[in-house]
Amino acid sequence: MAAAEPTIEVERSWLSTAATVWAWLGYAFLILPTLIVIPLSFNSTTELAFPPRSPSFHQYRQYFSDAGWIDATMLSVWIAILSAGLSLLLGVPAAYGLSRGSFPGKTALSGLLLGPALTPVIVMALGLYIYFAHLGLSGVAMPIVLGHTLIAIPFVIVTTMSGMRHIDRNLEVAGMIMGGSHFYVFRKITLPLLRPSILASGLFAFLISFDEVIIAFFLSKAGNPTLAVKIFASIQWEISSIIAAISTLLTLLSLVICLFVAALLEKK
Repeated sequence: MAAAEPTIEVERSWLSTAATVWAWLGYAFLILPTLIVIPLSFNSTTELAFPPRSPSFHQYRQYFSDAGWIDATMLSVWIAILSAGLSLLLGVPAAYGLSRGSFPGKTALSGLLLGPALTPVIVMALGLYIYFAHLGLSGVAMPIVLGHTLIAIPFVIVTTMSGMRHIDRNLEVAGMIMGGSHFYVFRKITLPLLRPSILASGLFAFLISFDEVIIAFFLSKAGNPTLAVKIFASIQWEISSIIAAISTLLTLLSLVICLFVAALLEKK
């Protein structure tokens, strides 16, 4: 019996090592395309050539000096800010109600609010296009904001509800015993404790909106696309090396946001 225990430990060690190696190989396979795009962005020519023939910041200068790309970027930024703000305005109270409330139909309401995360985006994009076209709102930015809010709210709800689980409910009960209303306790006790989760979900909502292409493609104006739609059109109709520079900047933005979110959630 004593001799069998070391054998079992060795087998577990080998299984753990093999699982770790396979995991890192999977990460490398997923990250490799991004690592290839980054060197492409420092090419001095207008062609997508790997490896770069002569390192240069030419593509970045082209991007920042092109009014079309900058306008698309600023439009995406404003849409993402509005979508993130609206997602927080709707998602945080919904997460609080689902976490603390007890009412008939709670499970059905939870499924309805989280449904957009499970629905194919192309289906929602087509439905939103028909709906807003019927209202005469096609070709303006507000439908894109509402569409991005729709797909971002589930992520806000899930992240906020995760934060709610780490809040001691006795603190809220104590506030109510001291005479505070539900709204006062929510504003003075719950929200400050939820701040890291709210910031994290807001950043995720911003990133989701900024990177989304299908809904924006259906709802954006032909001459005024978002950055994601302009990149998609550029890939479809021409091969511009500026795309590599933009992709590198977007990768850096995503990395910074993810690291910041991880730092926020680590402090909880």
